[in-house]
Amino acid sequence: MKQIINLKVNGVEEEVMIEPWWNLARVLRDVLALTGTKIGCGAGDCGSCTVLIDGKAVKSCIYPAMKARGKEITTIEGLARNGKLHPLQQAFIDHFAVQCGYCTPGMIMMAKSLLDESPNAT
Repeated sequence: MKQIINLKVNGVEEEVMIEPWWNLARVLRDVLALTGTKIGCGAGDCGSCTVLIDGKAVKSCIYPAMKARGKEITTIEGLARNGKLHPLQQAFIDHFAVQCGYCTPGMIMMAKSLLDESPNAT
C-alpha cells in the first residue's frame, strides 16, 4: 500500500507517494525525475547511485526511501548553484574525467563528501 512521505531534496520540500519497500534511487529517478543519480549494480557496490544524506555519502540503491524522511538529500543536480557548476563538477570536465558519464555523478558526490569531511585531502 502506497504511503506519502516528505523529503527535502536539493533544498526543496517534496511530498511523494511511494511503496514502503522502494529504495531512494527509485524515488529520485522515477518519482522526482532526478536522473543524474544512476543505478548500476543495484547492490551498493559500484557507487554510481551515491547521493548525500545530511552531508554523508550513501548508496541510494540500497537506502530505503522511508528512512530518508526528514533528512537533507543532495543529488548531483543539487550541486550547481545559479546556473554555475560546482567546482568538482567543473574539475571533472576540465580534466576529462567524465569518460562515459554514467558513474561520474556518483564519483563527484563521493568526492564532495570526502572533501567536506577532509578539506585538505590530497
